[in-house]
Amino acid sequence: MEENLLALIVGVVALIIGFLIAKLLERNNASQVVKNAKKNAQSIIKEAKIEAEATRKDKILQAKEKFIELKSEHEKVILNRDKKISEAEKRTRDKESQVSSELSRNKKLNQSLEDKVKDYNNRIAYLEKKQSEIDKIHKSKVQQLEVISGLSADVAKEQLVESLKAQAKTDAMAHIQTAMEEAKMTAEQEARKIVINTIQRIGTEEAVENCVSVFNLESDDVKGRIIGREGRNIRAIEAATGVEIIVDDTPDAIILSCFDSVRREIARLSLHKLVTDGRIHPARIEEVVRKTTKQIEQEIVEVGKRTVIDLGIHGLHPELIKAVGRMKYRSSYGQNLLQHSREVAKLCSVMAAELGVNPKLARRAGLLHDIGKVPDTETETPHAILGMQWAEKHGEKPDVCNAIGAHHDEIEMTSLLSPIVQVCDAISGARPGARRQVLDSYIQRLKDLEDIAFGFGGVKKAYAIQAGRELRVIVESEKVNDEKAAALSFEISQKIQTDMTYPGQVKVTVIRETRAVNIAK
Repeated sequence: MEENLLALIVGVVALIIGFLIAKLLERNNASQVVKNAKKNAQSIIKEAKIEAEATRKDKILQAKEKFIELKSEHEKVILNRDKKISEAEKRTRDKESQVSSELSRNKKLNQSLEDKVKDYNNRIAYLEKKQSEIDKIHKSKVQQLEVISGLSADVAKEQLVESLKAQAKTDAMAHIQTAMEEAKMTAEQEARKIVINTIQRIGTEEAVENCVSVFNLESDDVKGRIIGREGRNIRAIEAATGVEIIVDDTPDAIILSCFDSVRREIARLSLHKLVTDGRIHPARIEEVVRKTTKQIEQEIVEVGKRTVIDLGIHGLHPELIKAVGRMKYRSSYGQNLLQHSREVAKLCSVMAAELGVNPKLARRAGLLHDIGKVPDTETETPHAILGMQWAEKHGEKPDVCNAIGAHHDEIEMTSLLSPIVQVCDAISGARPGARRQVLDSYIQRLKDLEDIAFGFGGVKKAYAIQAGRELRVIVESEKVNDEKAAALSFEISQKIQTDMTYPGQVKVTVIRETRAVNIAK
């Protein structure tokens, strides 16, 4: 036990001694490290001082070099400035010498100018002296002439001026008259030439349209099927199409009668389908007429498109294209309206080209001039005004709209297209074979118009013009004053409206004028 304790004590003492020895060794090492650090710091400081000295010397050298460079640049700037100053001084000296030379030259010019002024004044004095002498001579001569002629100078001058004025006026009137006659002769010749060339260059067709269509049948047995039991089929057809069907003794044919050619065509095609199919009864009739109507509407649009493409017209509104297509099924005095409008469009194009007007715009106005004749609903508006309103509504140019509205003189013409369209419309309608009408009834209608005008007091002359669309009445100015002329126009229009039957409208124009007529013998 004691041995173990002793061994433990010895071990503890040995451990303490070892710890103390380790501490001593660490302290020695620390001091050695401090010494080494001091040595390193001194060496670093020494090296830093050496580097700082080298850097200072280098910076001083760089500063000296920069100073030398700036000094050289400054010297260059000073040299350039001195050079410019010397050049400016030289220019100033040159200008001074130039100014001095100019001053000397001006002195010489002033001297010569003074000499010229002096000479001019002398000449003026000489001329004034001569003028006074001439005036004295002229005055003496005038006095001698006055004594010889017995007239004063002012009176003689007035007589001379009057004679010259009369002579000049006579010569001017003769010249103006000659010029006007030559212009009229030339204008008439050129107008005839243009109209003849225009007519010759257009191919025309004769009128073939009428108000009835003949529907041919294979046999008379089909007539009974078309009539139906107690006439129900024929009544259904007439009610659906608005066409009168005439079944008479004509073999293998029935007649379709209607003023509206579109309805007549719908009835003809519907009958053809019904007869071909064989099933004819009211329900089937309504179905076929409905389909045929839709087919005709599509065909109208196609005809309109084909027409504007053939004529080279672009940008036309779809509604106007549809109106153009409807003209195929409309006739005027037996003349097919679409063929008439195509003909007028071509005539307008040719005549506009001859006159130097835009031919494309003229062709457009010629095609559209009668679109007011194919309204969707009945209207009292004249077809020219209605067509103009449609054209304005669908964006046509003002010149085209005016040409449409003015081609029957309902409105005033404001462009060159208007008279061209009016003339071409007259050419197309007046040529032989263009229109078919009963001549006797036409002449009688014109005569009746004139007779109505002659039935009123104060009427001197009456003329039915524009194919009976206008009545011009000339009254006696002594019997009818301006207020009565206006009332007379209204009374005549009311009388025509009450007593006559006529297409469209009739314009009544009362003309009252005062004329002073003298005859030179």
